[in-house]
Amino acid sequence: MGERLEPLEQQLELIIEQSRQLSIIASDFQPQGQNLLNQKIQNLIQSLQELDRQRLHVQDIKVPMEVFQCIDAGKNPQLFTRDCMERAVEKNEQVKGKIESYARFRHMLLVELSKEFPNEMGCYRAIRGDDRKT
Repeated sequence: MGERLEPLEQQLELIIEQSRQLSIIASDFQPQGQNLLNQKIQNLIQSLQELDRQRLHVQDIKVPMEVFQCIDAGKNPQLFTRDCMERAVEKNEQVKGKIESYARFRHMLLVELSKEFPNEMGCYRAIRGDDRKT
């Protein structure tokens, strides 16, 4: 995905630089600089048009609203990614614990059922193809 975003990133950097140059010229405007100002405005317009053309290449990328909220709050959006990863690891550990608990419960249940109903459990194992004695 990075190679798809590289031209977009370069275009955004160009627009930022052109905007910076334009603001410097406009803040200290001199009548003899009108042609230069017009040229900078035209360059910025062309860059914005190119940016609009590039949107077709990134239309399918979905960005969670929380990322924009992080950016608006002045935070690093990678913090959102880190938090998502930490939550995923935590949830994975919880699910793993549940799976292990169910496996232990199943084993204990089969042991107890084998003690109480040995014939029926023998049939059950035969149907399941399980030759182990629990």
